[in-house]
Amino acid sequence: MQSAGLTSLPSDPSESLVAILRREAGMPDEALARARLVQAETGETLDKIVTRLGLISEDALAGALARVLGLPLVDAASFPAAIATVPEVSAPFLRDRRALPLSADSASVLVAMANPLDHEAVEGIAFATGRRVERCVARGGDIDAAIDRLYRTDTAIEVEDEVDAGDLERLKDLVSDAPVIRAVNRLIADAVDARASDIHLEPTEDRLAVRFRIDGMLRDMQACPPAMRAPVVSRIKVMAGLNIAERRLPQDGRLRLTVRGHEIDLRVATAPSIHGESVVMRILDRANLALEPKALGFDADLEARFLAALSQPHGIMLVTGPTGSGKTTTLYAALAHLNARERKLMTIEDPIEYRLAGVMQSQINPAIGYTFSSALRSFLRQDPDVMMVGEIRDTETAQIAVQAALTGHMILSTLHTNTAAGAVTRLLDMGVEPFLLSSVLKGVLAQRLVRRLCTHCREPYEADPALLEQLGIAVPNGGATTFYRPVGCPQCKGSGYAGRIAVFEFLPIDRELAALILHRADTRAIADAGLRAGLRALRSDGIAKAQLGLTALEEVLRVASED
Repeated sequence: MQSAGLTSLPSDPSESLVAILRREAGMPDEALARARLVQAETGETLDKIVTRLGLISEDALAGALARVLGLPLVDAASFPAAIATVPEVSAPFLRDRRALPLSADSASVLVAMANPLDHEAVEGIAFATGRRVERCVARGGDIDAAIDRLYRTDTAIEVEDEVDAGDLERLKDLVSDAPVIRAVNRLIADAVDARASDIHLEPTEDRLAVRFRIDGMLRDMQACPPAMRAPVVSRIKVMAGLNIAERRLPQDGRLRLTVRGHEIDLRVATAPSIHGESVVMRILDRANLALEPKALGFDADLEARFLAALSQPHGIMLVTGPTGSGKTTTLYAALAHLNARERKLMTIEDPIEYRLAGVMQSQINPAIGYTFSSALRSFLRQDPDVMMVGEIRDTETAQIAVQAALTGHMILSTLHTNTAAGAVTRLLDMGVEPFLLSSVLKGVLAQRLVRRLCTHCREPYEADPALLEQLGIAVPNGGATTFYRPVGCPQCKGSGYAGRIAVFEFLPIDRELAALILHRADTRAIADAGLRAGLRALRSDGIAKAQLGLTALEEVLRVASED
């Protein structure tokens, strides 16, 4: 049975894959030569190398192979919930060849492959099972994740001895052990596959609790045994360049690694607790960074008004909202819009979340006196056109930002207030002179994040007219308004939601608002003037998105209960 399933396979799969990459994906010879050199040095398969190096996406590679070979293309939703009945094939072999049996009968076995041209893998499975091999194509990352999920064992992450807190040498040995390394790598890969924004490791008396923040909500994952608490945390600290001997003080660091073929940045923060150190890892996936206003949730009207204010030659543009509301991402989108060769853009951040090409980025370091205010003052001597300040936290930073705007610079920054109008009174309370603020402030954008409904399973329903009337939503003559609610399906892993979208309110500063600022008007007066000028409040924008089926009404009320 050695030849089962091999009749359509070429004798040299690497060369055939090269031909497909050259012809179907337009990959230049220089890139292919680089990939072949890496293959010779590492022994990895060529399909894995070209995606890891970013020469082609996994989706594009799988599509090209399926198209050229005439094979079905399957996604992770088609993978089995349990291991297919082919015990003759080992997990290490499948992991190495990136192949996954999907189903089997007495005559054949259906195998999903990242590279269906791999005749050695097909021959090995045919020989081991004594059955004909039917091939289909799947993304390599989906296959890797499925093998980890289906073939994992608890013993793979066990450590025999409890770590002695005082035995630093023993701890160093433990963090270098393959089981600990695999456990941490698998943890990060699982979080990326689940679209998590954060990984929370919380030591308790009898385990290391693991929670992922997915679409803004924390979800419990499989915990690690108590013997894993110190090794896992220490391994993460080593990867992030932190001091594993220091457990009494919080530490911050970051690391970069390749997951499923693309680079991921992780921001690591540790803190001492009664049962050991807790760790939070913020996942910063540059491949999923949306820098287009429409992708963030801007409608056409809001985008036009926001970009018009942003395009002023000088002034201050503020984005407000609580921690985790997407303010920095919105500022990055603003920078991307302003980023041109004829402009110099500089940022001062705490910390730098994403690297932006063409932008000079700097991180504050209060320990040496490098703060937002001191950095902003020094930036003025660098002759920038646009400066982004991560946050206006104090009077000195606010006043320097105003002076910079007065001298011909565009300043982008964030402020922690609940509404756009509240940002104005907050700056006045900080000691900014009203006549200065009224002349430099160009606009304030307030935002919140709500979970986006899964488009595969969302369900329309007619909302209760009494509730709509209470919320101030106009009910048509028919007496019903259609909204959508979450249901849950395999695509969204049963949550009913997939991703997040922002709801906004934008306050452009016109003549009437500038006059109110000059006379130190309170927040309510400024908000009322904004509504007369066409401001759509956070809740109103959220309700409009709920009626379009982008989110659920309950999500809007959760983040913006009042106008």
